[in-house]
Amino acid sequence: MAESVELPSRLAILPFRNKVLLPGAIIRIRCTSPSSVKLVEQELWQREEKGLIGVLPVRDAAEGTSIGSVLSQGVATDSGERTPKSPLATSDTHKLDGKNQPEVQWHTRGVAARALHLSRGVEKPSGRVTYIVVLEGLCRFSVQELSVRGTYHIAKISRLDMTKPEMDLAEQDPDLISLSRQFKATAMELISVLEQKQKTIGRTKVLLDTVPVHRLADIFVASFEISFEEQLSMLDSVDLKVRLSKATELVDRHLQSIRVAEKITQKVEGQLSKSQKEFLLRQQMRAIKEELGDNDDDEDDMAALERKMQSAGMPPNVWKHAHRELRRLKKMQPQQPGYSSSRAYLELLADLPWQNASEERELNLKAAKECLDSDHYGLAKVKQRIIEYLAVRKLKPDARGPVLCFVGPPGVGKTSLASSIAAALGRKFIRISLGGVKDEADIRGHRRTYIGSMPGRLVEGIKRVGVSNPVMLLDEIDKTGSDVRGDPASALLEVLDPEQNKTFNDHYLNVPFDLSKVIFIATANRAQPIPPPLLDRMEVIELPGYTPEEKLRIAMRHLIPRVLDQHGLRSEFLQIPESMVKLVIQNYTREAGVRSLERNLAALARAAAVRVAEQEQTLPLSNDVHQMSTSLLDTRIAEGAAEVEMEVIPMGVNNHEISNALRSSSALVVDEAMVEKVLGPPRFDDRETAERVTTPGVSVGLVWTTFGGEVQFVEASTMAGKGELHLTGQLGDVIKESAQIALTWVRARAADLKLVAAGNINLMDGQDIHIHFPAGAVPKDGPSAGVTLVTSLVSLLSQQRVRPDTAMTGEMTLRGLVLPVGGIKDKVLAAHRYGIKRVIIPERNFKDLVEVPATVLSSLEILLVKRVEDVLEHAFSTGCPWRQHSKL
Repeated sequence: MAESVELPSRLAILPFRNKVLLPGAIIRIRCTSPSSVKLVEQELWQREEKGLIGVLPVRDAAEGTSIGSVLSQGVATDSGERTPKSPLATSDTHKLDGKNQPEVQWHTRGVAARALHLSRGVEKPSGRVTYIVVLEGLCRFSVQELSVRGTYHIAKISRLDMTKPEMDLAEQDPDLISLSRQFKATAMELISVLEQKQKTIGRTKVLLDTVPVHRLADIFVASFEISFEEQLSMLDSVDLKVRLSKATELVDRHLQSIRVAEKITQKVEGQLSKSQKEFLLRQQMRAIKEELGDNDDDEDDMAALERKMQSAGMPPNVWKHAHRELRRLKKMQPQQPGYSSSRAYLELLADLPWQNASEERELNLKAAKECLDSDHYGLAKVKQRIIEYLAVRKLKPDARGPVLCFVGPPGVGKTSLASSIAAALGRKFIRISLGGVKDEADIRGHRRTYIGSMPGRLVEGIKRVGVSNPVMLLDEIDKTGSDVRGDPASALLEVLDPEQNKTFNDHYLNVPFDLSKVIFIATANRAQPIPPPLLDRMEVIELPGYTPEEKLRIAMRHLIPRVLDQHGLRSEFLQIPESMVKLVIQNYTREAGVRSLERNLAALARAAAVRVAEQEQTLPLSNDVHQMSTSLLDTRIAEGAAEVEMEVIPMGVNNHEISNALRSSSALVVDEAMVEKVLGPPRFDDRETAERVTTPGVSVGLVWTTFGGEVQFVEASTMAGKGELHLTGQLGDVIKESAQIALTWVRARAADLKLVAAGNINLMDGQDIHIHFPAGAVPKDGPSAGVTLVTSLVSLLSQQRVRPDTAMTGEMTLRGLVLPVGGIKDKVLAAHRYGIKRVIIPERNFKDLVEVPATVLSSLEILLVKRVEDVLEHAFSTGCPWRQHSKL
């Protein structure tokens, strides 16, 4: 019993923010703030016998008047008297230091509590200690003086509850006896009502007979959901008569609220028929709103949606359809299956930019050209086509220009070119990735009859960007697939056709939407996978790979500044000379684009960042950095209740001094030793071709891939056998046929080429030939390796080595003609990257050399050929001594 508890003169105080613990009530608190954790450790956890603590309500100062005015007035007693001023009223130890810290109000009355259960835990990964404490309220006390011990507060207290002799005397008061009977009668009536709903309510009946009535008042009120002010009023009710009166009033109010709820339930159930039982919850909500007089939320929501639809600027036919759908929605109940889908559909119609378009700035071709030059190096032909496109837009803004399709290997700037066009036009830019898309619904949307239906990516993107005339990038348009769900490439035919996209019909919208104002730009790595009808709707602009000189300029102008910025560095910390960039380009990257180059530069930047970070850690702090005072820490913790976390106070480190100290240290200049240490040994070598073409039977070809041009070695070898041809290297059907054609041509001219004796007509007699294309894991196909295969076979059978500085490409016929092939520019650039000096190409590909940069052509010897004999003449260092014997 609380009357038998002996209270000490001082108690450790646990602040309880905006809540009150009443005597007889049991609460569970999770202590996380440093002050409350320290209090529990010292006052409860470390003691063999669990001690007592005081729980004192606190509130934010903003919720009431200022702290000084409240505490200086004292607290009125239940009898109307006012307690005299105590040391608490003038003490400032409870106030927080710091101008920006929130202040709290300490209530002058609290409850002594004892711990029924303690549990200790450690949060991961921070390692912070927390406690869970179950407290039982015992009796009221008054705070006489509040002081600080370490990180928590100690209060000098005086007991407020009556002692047992005083309680026995007070119970003889007739008024108190009458109030007790009235309280018990109201409580019994409440228990009788709750007994029909809760089976465990019988335990409460036992309390009415065993617990003193003044304790029952606190226990009952503690179980109700009442305001903080009412809880404080109950805590301040020291006089038993006042306490019982307030408790009786609260119990009666709770009883009436239960009866009103039952009345509403009965009223609703009486109105329901068998077909309406599924709407029980909604009818209950309506009845509650009727009782409160607040039943117009749904109507306001619908009115707001209708106003939004009216202001969207829909065309008349679309508005007619949308208004009909809105009328249908108003007749539906929110719990009906189609309600949410209909509402989502109308919200999409209201969000689409039917008339909203971004205003185009006046086109300045000179500024647009400067913007392209600053963002992209090289690509003169591509830039010129973009300027032509912008010039037409300037002369005729409503012109329906072609759909540009940038085709090129990865990393050459296709996506960034599209964003530059949007910036030049002053339009918003949106990117839609089509890589791996196999469902037609991704383009046209799902029909609304399906569960989880949604609009297509185009409509969703336009909704997200908020204007009807953005620049829309269809990225990786060559990576779309097709299956049983449809063909996205076929769905794009309507999107990219200027005559059809003005009435584009998304399956989800089911109304026409105008896409003619959108500027579409597509990107692809290859044009071959794109279906011909779709390719016919686009103007293909090829973006070849960069030369080493262009990569060097791109690295110095764009990549290095971007890499330094991404890694928090400046040029004072890291310097990468041009010679080192050239070294990285030649020995560590062989690609058409610059992504691998950027990754290698980023690796060098990370190595420099480690050094800079280590220097920053060793710098001494300036004298302006002071330690945090303990008084600030103590008073800062005072505001935290059981759920308040410790905040980190930032210290004013002098960043200027650190920056100066770092700047004073020598900048890290990348040299060859650092490049090899960070990037490893060189991955490529200019001597690779010469080393691999050291034996007869090896020739160097040029091929085209999705990543640009590449050098392809062809190796041939003979062995004893039955005259068979073996091909390896994961080859396609076309390249296998090219190998068979090459072997047939060599066998037909073996005697003329002095590969066999004059009387021997069977070149393959007693031997097999094995042709291998290295990099066996990479698929290979195409006809352009024909001349390379012939050269390899002739080199093998004649035991003459092919010149190591020569590479070749071209398709051959069975009669020995060399036919033109594609990708000449990429192939020539690949030969230049590999350090090859001579390139053999078909004569009919001479026109394609116009696209090759002049700097590349000046460093290469281009050899044009018509027949295979011309190829052999240029491929061997000794020429073709047997040419005079061949029959042309």
